[in-house]
Formats: sequence, structure tokens, C-alpha cells
Amino acid sequence: MNQSSELIQSAQRTLRLELEAVQGLQARIDDHFVRACEIILASKGRVIVLGMGKSGHIGSKIAATLASTGTPAFFVHPAEASHGDMGMITREDVILALSNSGTTAEILTLLPLIKRLGTPLVSLTGNPQSTLAQAAEANLDAWVEHEACPLNLAPTSSTTAALVLGDALAIALLEARGFTAQDFAFSHPGGALGRRLLLMVKDVMHTDGQLPVVPRGTLLKDALFEMSRKGLGLTVVIEPDGTLAGVFTDGDLRRALDRNIDVHSALIDEVMTVHGKTVRPNMLAAEALKIMEDHKISALVVVDEHDRPAGALNMHNLLRAGVM
Repeated sequence: MNQSSELIQSAQRTLRLELEAVQGLQARIDDHFVRACEIILASKGRVIVLGMGKSGHIGSKIAATLASTGTPAFFVHPAEASHGDMGMITREDVILALSNSGTTAEILTLLPLIKRLGTPLVSLTGNPQSTLAQAAEANLDAWVEHEACPLNLAPTSSTTAALVLGDALAIALLEARGFTAQDFAFSHPGGALGRRLLLMVKDVMHTDGQLPVVPRGTLLKDALFEMSRKGLGLTVVIEPDGTLAGVFTDGDLRRALDRNIDVHSALIDEVMTVHGKTVRPNMLAAEALKIMEDHKISALVVVDEHDRPAGALNMHNLLRAGVM
């Protein structure tokens, strides 16, 4: 057997063993899992995640996932907790302690302090009979039969199982809290989802002096000058009372030229799109984008509650804002 085949077989074996470890978790989502969820949901504080070594790395990820899905959480290193960081933990919090063996010395050292503080303890271990599991109010059972490591030593299948079980906990809590995409966006304001769900039309539109506006009865050539001066590819047309009469865009200009309209003598009223599609300032920018896409237009007029033009936006605004 050549080296390439051996490498492929090794990788496939690892995947198979870790898949079996994850599949084995399904039968162990039991009353302990429900109790762990109930304890966290009833808490007025945060979830404090503890773990040493590889369990600590997994614990950090679980804490981050919890925090971003509606359950305030952060990771505390157990060794640091013994040297002052226990002061970060309050009676209102819940402790989620990770240890595959359930006998990690740095965590067991903290058990009397946790008990004295009265902070609820949930464990995530590979040994439900361990000291840590027995001390906890609920134990999430992450037992695996074999590590993917051929020596059955390096944490591989066990860390994968712990990670997946942490995800299961986070998502169960998310659904129990009724956590929405809007809530998720507030936890991720810098991401693409945050921009799509947090940015309003008013955040990206052109307003006031940037807005091309002409009244009804304006000569087309003067409207074109206003369009060129403001550079939005459109001009808003208003009624004498200031309400929206229509909009004239680059597309309207092309159609007017196809009809041999004389740009020097024609009035804007003859070539504008009457009223046109509009949006409100407090509408999500992503909703405005959908209107543009659905109607195959590249710009929209923004109106207030009295149908008076308040601004305008185009595809370039949405592209620059990261909504597209």
C-alpha cells in the first residue's frame, strides 16, 4: 500500500470514528439535558464555562456560541480561577464545567468554592460516574468508545462530541428563548447578516441638498441639469404642495430619446414615471433592495408619512453599505 492510500484511509477512519461518537450522543439527550437547559434558562446571570487543555479550547468555543445566540456566557480558565478569577463568578451565574475524565484537578479544586457560593453547576463529561458529574445538578454525557487517535490517547472523538453537545445546548436554548434573526444581528453588527438586518433606509439614503428635486412644469433640459449636478441618476418631481408627483431616471431618459422627445422643449411631466415605487426611512435597507430587485429598478424615492420626498437611494448606496 502506498503512502497516499494510507493517508486517505487514516483520514477516513478518523471521520468514521468521530461520526460514530456524534451519533452516539443522540441516545444520551435525556432528562439531564433538559435539566441543564432549565437551570440556564432560569438563571439571571451568565454561563461561566470552565475547562482545561483541549476541553478548555472547546469550552471557549461553546461560550462564544452561547453568547452569540442569546445566552450571555464567557470562558474562565480554571487555573486562573484559583488565583483570583473566581471573583468573576456570582451566585446568579451558572457554571458549565468541561472535563472528559471528570477528574480534572484544577476543576475539582473549585468544587467546594462553587458549592459555598451557591452557583448552580452543570458538567459536560465523558464519565457520568466521575466526581465532577456527581457533584453537578445536571451532567451532559459526552462519553465516546474510542478516540480517533490510533493510540486512543489524543482528545479527538471526545472533543468533537463535547463540541457538538455544546452546540446542541446552545441551539436548544436559542429556540426556547425565541431568539430571532434580528437578535442574532445585534450580536453580529459587523457581519453581513448584521448589515442586512440592522441598516435602515435612512442610514444609507441621500437627503436634503444631495437630493435632486424639480417641480412639475420644469423643462426636461433643466431636470437633466439637476440630475447631473446631484449625480444620483434620477430626479424627484414634486407637486406644488411638496408631495411626490413622480420620478425621472436614466431609464426614463433613454425611453424619451427613443421616442424622439425634444429635451429642450419637453416638460418633465411628459416623460417622468408618475409617482413611482417608494420606501419609508425606517424600512430595512434589505427590504428596499428586494423592491428594487423585484421591480428591476436601480433607485427608489424615500417619502415621509405625508408622501413628501425625504431622500433617495440607489444600488450603489446599498453596495457601499454592504447590504448587497
